[in-house]
Amino acid sequence: MIFLLVSWWYILGGYLLVLAVAYFIQEKLIFKPEKLAQDFQFKYDAPFSELFFDIEPGVKINGLHFHRENPAGLVLYFHGNTRSIKGWAKYSGDFYRYNYDVVLVDYRGFGKSTGKRSEEGMLNDMQFIYNDLKSKYPEKHLILYGRSIGSGFAAKLASDNHPRYLILDAPYYSFSKVVERFLPILPVRFVLRYHLRTDKWIQSVTCPIYIIHGTKDRLIPLKNSIRLQQLNPGKITLIRIHGGGHNNLPSFPEYHNFIRDILQY
Repeated sequence: MIFLLVSWWYILGGYLLVLAVAYFIQEKLIFKPEKLAQDFQFKYDAPFSELFFDIEPGVKINGLHFHRENPAGLVLYFHGNTRSIKGWAKYSGDFYRYNYDVVLVDYRGFGKSTGKRSEEGMLNDMQFIYNDLKSKYPEKHLILYGRSIGSGFAAKLASDNHPRYLILDAPYYSFSKVVERFLPILPVRFVLRYHLRTDKWIQSVTCPIYIIHGTKDRLIPLKNSIRLQQLNPGKITLIRIHGGGHNNLPSFPEYHNFIRDILQY
């Protein structure tokens, strides 16, 4: 009996240790940033300027602004959980070619952006940036685009503001559900510090919403977008890219055709 009791204490202690490790290392599992030196020089063929948003002491968000001479509007692009805007900037061409300015920003700790990450802090950063852009462009000409983990930031902004459109690329229903799928033994609700409730926020969005999702996305399956559409069916158009995975939608002509149709509508 004593042996069994001791064994259970070891099992419990081991499980609690796993929870503690998961709590403190989740940053490294969720975010995989590419860091850039502050003097790094961006180089692109299209006209652009580098942006710095001074959010608060110790927090500075870096961005890139691709310019058109007489833009039809501006797309604010939130990228996925890897790399930096240095690499993501190539996707600005998907909007730039249709006469839209494009702004891409790096999250805290990505690229040249600084600051300790937290869900609340990062959401506040995005609202600060949105407010700054709204002072320069009519809000009815602002389009929010969120890819993968960026879909949560875009959905939150759209729920609190009034952009022209919200476009989500391979979004999750709820970030915690994604984590639970890969770590079913953990009490994610208590351990996870990032919940990014796209499922909650999308219900409050009043502008038209377009969701683009690949039918063969193994990381965030299409059913996530199907469930999101059911939450706000009057506002959401779900666009399926047949054969598309999680990271290759821009390689499909259908993707570019849909982007063109959305921006020219």
